Amino acid sequence: MSYVEVPGAKVPIRMWADPASVEDGAMQQLRNVATLPWIKGLAVMPDVHFGKGATVGSVIAMHGAVCPAAVGVDIGCGMSAVKTSLTANDLPGDLSPLRSKIEQAIPVGRGMHDDPVDPGRLHGLGATRWDDFWARFDGVADAVKFRQERATKQMGTLGSGNHFIEFCLDEEGSVWLMLHSGSRNIGKELADFHIGQAQKLPHNQGLVDRDLAVFLADTPPMQDYRNDLFWAQEYAKHNRAVMMALFQDVVRKEFRKAKVTFEPVISCHHNYVAEERYEGMDLLVTRKGAIRAGSGDFGIIPGSMGTGSYIVKGLGNEKSFNSASHGAGRRMSRNAAKRRFSTKDLEEQTRGVECRKDSGVVDEIPGAYKPIEKVIDQQRDLVEVVAKLKQVICVKG
Repeated sequence: MSYVEVPGAKVPIRMWADPASVEDGAMQQLRNVATLPWIKGLAVMPDVHFGKGATVGSVIAMHGAVCPAAVGVDIGCGMSAVKTSLTANDLPGDLSPLRSKIEQAIPVGRGMHDDPVDPGRLHGLGATRWDDFWARFDGVADAVKFRQERATKQMGTLGSGNHFIEFCLDEEGSVWLMLHSGSRNIGKELADFHIGQAQKLPHNQGLVDRDLAVFLADTPPMQDYRNDLFWAQEYAKHNRAVMMALFQDVVRKEFRKAKVTFEPVISCHHNYVAEERYEGMDLLVTRKGAIRAGSGDFGIIPGSMGTGSYIVKGLGNEKSFNSASHGAGRRMSRNAAKRRFSTKDLEEQTRGVECRKDSGVVDEIPGAYKPIEKVIDQQRDLVEVVAKLKQVICVKG
């Protein structure tokens, strides 16, 4: 489908979703965003749903301002995927030992490494950029500096919620490795701190929603936020790179005889800020639950832990600010999912997938998400499908 426009106070709301299917709370959030004095455009992805402050699945373009809540509290959250030389024929009949090996190599949930991971011992990761990155931690907000030890030990860890690590097969039977994670708790703490700082600023006192507080260009608070924001985005990118390297090490060891090779890793943020230019104007574009889909950009759009995912290539549609959805998107809250579904439902909906099937992940059941095929179909003018993947192992925190 192409987009439909819904009237907004300052700009029209371009929606790659059926407005009638969007929950009332999310629609109100979108209308609130469209009232911001600095807004120049608002695009809504088909995975749209209610979020804190700004809607998940929204792309907000502003001139001279940025809204930290429109980035999402897990700054830099995103996806990585890589195609391997393995095929379905290389996989053992019992995948549970392989899942255990992955969980042993990569801490999940609130877990962390006993000691910080040394990137020098991992394939493809160098130590020089690493040292430069951690040296810049001295410049982040004082409010989080005491978290450095924890942040170093959480580098290369999964987290919980909708984050995952998967072994997937494409339609030709090739094995892919895929993972979804972000900036762990350090990114959330930086986001919460700066949202609080923005809410105190005088120019934000008359906003319809205090969670939509912004920082203005060329001001010290904006400079401080941008410094911490870009550091956290880089943390998230490094976190995924370390996890992928650890994941690949597990695969090399477990399939030693196959001498596994890996194609270049595809990686994309879906909670971040980018400086981009549209219609002759420099804009700050926040993508919260959305990926960049410029012409030729590779992206990853996952479904749920029992349905599968898509590797896509962007078509460069400027009406969406070169964006696409970040996943299937939730169709019910976590609490609603827990009330509606049981572990028996989870077992049924994840049949054929080696994964947790206990009450701790019922809120991640496929039935709590929108159908990924429909979400893909609604953005055919934003991306083209490169590969369709189906997971055979899913690790959850």
